[in-house]
Amino acid sequence: MTSTARSGGVRSLGASLLDDVLAETLDPAYAQAAAARASREKAGGTPRRRGQVLVALTMAVAGLLLAVTYNQAAAREQGRQEIRTALVRDIQDESAVSDELTAQLEELRAEVGRTSDDLLAATAVGQRALDALARAEQGTAAVAVTGPGLLVTLANADADADDDPVGGATTENSGERVQDGDLQKVVNALWASGAEAVSINGQRLGPTSAIRFAGEAVLVDFRPVTNPYEISAIGEPDELAAAFLLDPEVRSVAWVSKNYGLRFEFAKEDELSLPAASPPELRFAEPLGTRRAGADPSPGG
Repeated sequence: MTSTARSGGVRSLGASLLDDVLAETLDPAYAQAAAARASREKAGGTPRRRGQVLVALTMAVAGLLLAVTYNQAAAREQGRQEIRTALVRDIQDESAVSDELTAQLEELRAEVGRTSDDLLAATAVGQRALDALARAEQGTAAVAVTGPGLLVTLANADADADDDPVGGATTENSGERVQDGDLQKVVNALWASGAEAVSINGQRLGPTSAIRFAGEAVLVDFRPVTNPYEISAIGEPDELAAAFLLDPEVRSVAWVSKNYGLRFEFAKEDELSLPAASPPELRFAEPLGTRRAGADPSPGG
């Protein structure tokens, strides 16, 4: 039996199912889920988008806190540098005043010395006393000297230009700085090599001079000397240089300088001028006893 499809007539089962499929491409459940998701997006966004926004905010806050912490640390480091610079400036100012007073003292001491020399030179006994005094003054570095010799230079290693302003200064290796022991070795080697007079940065060394390390400063007779350190030694340059370079202590300093980047140089000089050392402090004295008139006042007289 056949049926003919006309307008308003009976539709076949196959045609009805095909029409339904073409008319409704989505399952009703999918359509309901899509509608619910659209309503949630209108209400406040999807959970995934909200999570992304929360992560972005967290990262932004963390970055802000990190930047603030770094800036505060850099500011503290800058403050420490400013305080250190101010202290160094105060020390330099006080040292300048001390140097000026020392120069005035030297002028007065020289005037007194000239007067006493004139008086002593007037008699034979006075002349012998004058000669003994001159020998004693040379032995105690109490008079300025001039002559040829060696100029030895020790300097700290060059600072790294890439150092971080916050943490760079705290990682400095102590081996990259000249120590008091290095200066002591050089000075002792110069004395042993035959030096007649020695000074560090213009600070004359005497029999009782001390070289110490205090904090970040090197003290010579309790007066600070700064990097670079120039050690001047009076003596015959060739003989002094030959003996100096063979000294084991000098080789030790040279090894340290090579391995830690210190600057260690020496040069022969035709003329060096060394000032007089500060007069030693008189701690005790005792009489030499009664001398016969006209006796030689020198220690061996």
